[in-house]
Amino acid sequence: MTPVELSRTVLSAVRRAVDDGELNVTVPERAVVTVPGPGGCGDFATSIALQLARPAGQPARRVAEIVRARLAGAEGVRDVVVTGPGFLNISLDAQVDPVAGLVREIRRQGARYGYGDALAGQVVALRVPYEVRAEVVADTVVRLVAAQGGRATVEHGEPVELRRVTVPVVEPVGPRRVPVPVVEPVEPRRVPVPVLESVEPRRVPVPAAEPVGLPTTPAAAEVELADLRPAPAPEAEPVYPRPLPTRQASPTPEAEPAPVDLRPVPAPEDPAPLGPDAARWALLHPAAHDRPRITAEHLVQREGNPLFRVRYAHARVRALGRNAARLGFDAEPGPVDGARGLIAPLADYPRILSAAAIHRAPDRLARHLVTVADAVLPLLPRVLPVGEEKPSAAHRARLALAEAAGTVLAGGLSLLGIDAPEYL
Repeated sequence: MTPVELSRTVLSAVRRAVDDGELNVTVPERAVVTVPGPGGCGDFATSIALQLARPAGQPARRVAEIVRARLAGAEGVRDVVVTGPGFLNISLDAQVDPVAGLVREIRRQGARYGYGDALAGQVVALRVPYEVRAEVVADTVVRLVAAQGGRATVEHGEPVELRRVTVPVVEPVGPRRVPVPVVEPVEPRRVPVPVLESVEPRRVPVPAAEPVGLPTTPAAAEVELADLRPAPAPEAEPVYPRPLPTRQASPTPEAEPAPVDLRPVPAPEDPAPLGPDAARWALLHPAAHDRPRITAEHLVQREGNPLFRVRYAHARVRALGRNAARLGFDAEPGPVDGARGLIAPLADYPRILSAAAIHRAPDRLARHLVTVADAVLPLLPRVLPVGEEKPSAAHRARLALAEAAGTVLAGGLSLLGIDAPEYL
């Protein structure tokens, strides 16, 4: 049983309660079914009782008990427990695997998974200003409305449907290099050295020693002393700048060694830019107008870039599928251990598409794709066999779940007007 099928089962239980006169409400078009939160239990949970409590004029737990009595006997449902203020926690039969059912549903619908009829027969008129972000958002809303069965038209005029914002022009992004300062030619700086005048040797009279018992010599001995003052220093050579080497002349054995180039070394190139898709992704978020400018940091392939993580997860899933084909095994839906963190965003994807179309908010879809990508990335290292390990049913089930996540990522990016690469 898939979350979509379980949602229909919950609505059927509500409809029977209305027909029996226990609830006086209008049956909603959709019941949100998600993975149980903190304090919950079972395979899935729904807050339909809290949604109907005010229209029914009854406490939410009373509404939950009414729905639970009719939901517990439905096909494929093993048990239903009411927790908290009125949450219905649903446990499926042992033979009903929610992971396999969800994966089969995504594989069956493909890129159209999540499409619905929330806006069937409606014409949504969008009136936007002549402005970059408004044009991008309107183009995406047209796709989202069509995915929910409606039709959207775009006009330019007042009053506008989308808020006018000022978005800086996105400059082309290329490899970033550290600027190299240009060294201006200057005259060599010479250090002045004082010149010492030549001095004639001096003769210092030294009295002769008077030996004992000998007559004193009246004449004094004269000794010539060497001049101990330092010799003049040679002319100093310029230290910097030195002439830069030229490419025309090759050094010869007699030539002087080439001087060292003291200019800064250019920094290595940044990762390749994501291109116009990254600019479109940034413009789809309401906070785009709050940035002083869309810089290269938002548009290049980095792990912290949310669009890069989404595209990287999609490319990794496609690469795993190709590698699995070389190993000789295919994907087959089945139970997957530790997959609850991924099942929740995959099951919630149809609701996100519907809300993004109804509220004209493509940023909701963009943020949800990041959630799906972050949830599937930890699963990917366990998909293929390691070493001498043979492909098993667990590998096939994990591959099927990963491919289902890749299908959701590709479909969501397509609705946003962004490419989903097979290679990255």
